[in-house]
Amino acid sequence: QLQLVESGGGLVQSGGSLRLSCAASGFTLDYWAIGWFRQAPGKEREGVAYIRGSGTTTYYTDSVKGRFTISRDNAQNTVYLQMNSLKPEDTAVYYCHARLFGNVYWGQGTQVTVSS
Repeated sequence: QLQLVESGGGLVQSGGSLRLSCAASGFTLDYWAIGWFRQAPGKEREGVAYIRGSGTTTYYTDSVKGRFTISRDNAQNTVYLQMNSLKPEDTAVYYCHARLFGNVYWGQGTQVTVSS
């Protein structure tokens, strides 16, 4: 079964850090472009960070630049999202997304809650 599984979410105080993991099973993440998205209650899902299949190019939405870092470890078949200096507005369900050509997979999401 091909799937992505996120982990690492939780409750943290404002200014704290979390590291999210996105692990693939049933396929290898090599060459896949990986994105982290989030969806807060009542809001649309938005892209947060993206890393190309080569692993050398990354993109971030403006609101997280300088605070979040996306990285990949192909040996572990996992992509990470390091989140520092968290703010209450970062509270959302975070989803991992993998894309290669016309193939797309989504994870089930992990809740991140930042208290003020």
